[in-house]
Amino acid sequence: MSIWTPDGWRNFPIQQQPTYKDQASLLNVEQQLQSFPPLVFAEETRELHRQLGEVAEGRGFVLQGGDCAESFADFNAANIRDTFKVMLQMAVVLTFGGKVPVTKIARVAGQYAKPRSSDLETIDGVSLPSYRGDNVNSFEFTPEAREPDPSRLITAYHHSASTLNLLRAFAQGGLADLHQVNRWNMSFVESNPNRERYQNLADRIEETLAFMEVIGLTSETTPRIKETQLFTSHEALLLNYEQALTRRDHLSGNWYDCSAHMLWIGERTRQLDHAHMEFFKGIHNPVGVKVGPGMDPDDLIRMIDAINPNNEAGRLTLITRMGADVLGDKLPALVRKVESEGRKVVWSSDPMHGNTIKASNGYKTRNFDSVLREIQQFFAVHKAEGSWAGGVHFEMTGQNVTECTGGAYGLSEADLSQRYKTQCDPRLNADQVQELAFLITDALKDAKKL
Repeated sequence: MSIWTPDGWRNFPIQQQPTYKDQASLLNVEQQLQSFPPLVFAEETRELHRQLGEVAEGRGFVLQGGDCAESFADFNAANIRDTFKVMLQMAVVLTFGGKVPVTKIARVAGQYAKPRSSDLETIDGVSLPSYRGDNVNSFEFTPEAREPDPSRLITAYHHSASTLNLLRAFAQGGLADLHQVNRWNMSFVESNPNRERYQNLADRIEETLAFMEVIGLTSETTPRIKETQLFTSHEALLLNYEQALTRRDHLSGNWYDCSAHMLWIGERTRQLDHAHMEFFKGIHNPVGVKVGPGMDPDDLIRMIDAINPNNEAGRLTLITRMGADVLGDKLPALVRKVESEGRKVVWSSDPMHGNTIKASNGYKTRNFDSVLREIQQFFAVHKAEGSWAGGVHFEMTGQNVTECTGGAYGLSEADLSQRYKTQCDPRLNADQVQELAFLITDALKDAKKL
């Protein structure tokens, strides 16, 4: 058996890569990245692996969410803070309502690249390279903006480093205090049109915190009340960037991709004999793979065994993305096969990608009810098959955008133009994802009865 190396993927066919005209400049950028400090550390990644192992055994739940694609233009402290806040609010609701520990993984500090369905985009008869994310080219539709620029990889690294620095400060500096988080949740409930539906759970959380304070469990006496862990993740699409940040851990001797705690392979790049799969075989990070409705059960087992040959709990997360009208028919056979073969995986639901539609006014959008229905079916399938519905994966933002229709505020297609800010796919806004957290707690609590 050949020895795995971080650059071994270069000997395999590869999909979804930009074409750089200046190869010398690209090589120079890759060499610079190799000399930069890691963005995350092996011990942090091992802790995430441990937590995901608990999820795989049915003793935890994963909340993964963040931007469809991070933007250099929107890079600022307020946006980072708002995403952090809404992740914490959701986690508190899911933890208390579902009675299960929640591992928080953000799509942040590296989610700057996106796969595209076509290499070219055509507008008014003009064809230019497709926008592939800010670490490749620019969203503006001009020849200069759409030309892939290697220097953007350096910018993405520095933006990611700054984002991680701020997130660590938020996590340890008091912003994560449970009392503060619950005040945000109480504010959300009080202003929500469906407040009666969520008030009881919010009140019970408030009463629990008050009781803890009475018996002396305060932020001052119990640091865990005001601190939290937030891990980072992104789709490992640009393998030259990922290779440059892959380092051998001096304690274990294992290779880790230090661009994020968790990486995933998308639906378009998960071919068994291609470069992305080869790269993922050798890194020791927890990894994910998107699983669409076309996945064959036998092919799924082959993919699981390629990435997780030792059947380690927490190593692999299967992120299903099928659509509310399809998942109920397609998922049971996959779950049944994995269960019968004894494979240890985390099952997570991405209810976003399979429910993308084009509105009558031309905006790409997703409907809140379709997203909720796919999550509910995800829980129902796993309950029926005797397996653990281990997590949810959202494209979301802490900002007050109008990109997905529905929810308690009844956003319609006519509202989309008000604050449609995404450069790629539509995201749930803060109110919509908080509402989802309240709505799925019963399913999560019921799943624990298995």
